Amino acid sequence: MTLRDRLVTSSHGVYKYMLSPFLHAVAGVTGACRFQPTCSEYAAIAVSEYGIVRGGWMALRRLSRCHPFHRGGFDPVPANPSMHTHGGDSCASHSHAQRQLP
Repeated sequence: MTLRDRLVTSSHGVYKYMLSPFLHAVAGVTGACRFQPTCSEYAAIAVSEYGIVRGGWMALRRLSRCHPFHRGGFDPVPANPSMHTHGGDSCASHSHAQRQLP
C-alpha cells in the first residue's frame, strides 16, 4: 500500500468514525448523506482511482451537489478506464456497486 493509499484510508477512517457521528448528532436526521455511496466514500474511491488532483476535484464537485435542493440518490464514481483494463478488455462496464474502499 502506497503512502497516498494509507493517507486516503486513514483520512476516510477519521472522518467516518470521529467526525461524521458528531455531524449527524448536531444536524439530526436531516444531516444524513443524500447520496449512495456517501460523499466520504465517494471521495475515497475517486482519489484512489484517479489520484489526489482529479479525484479531489471530483469529490469537491460531488460535495457541491450536497444540498437540500438536490434529490441525491445513487451516484457512483465513474470507472477509470486506465485502471480497469485487462488484456484489451475493459472492465468499465462492470457494476460500481462491487467496488470496495481501499
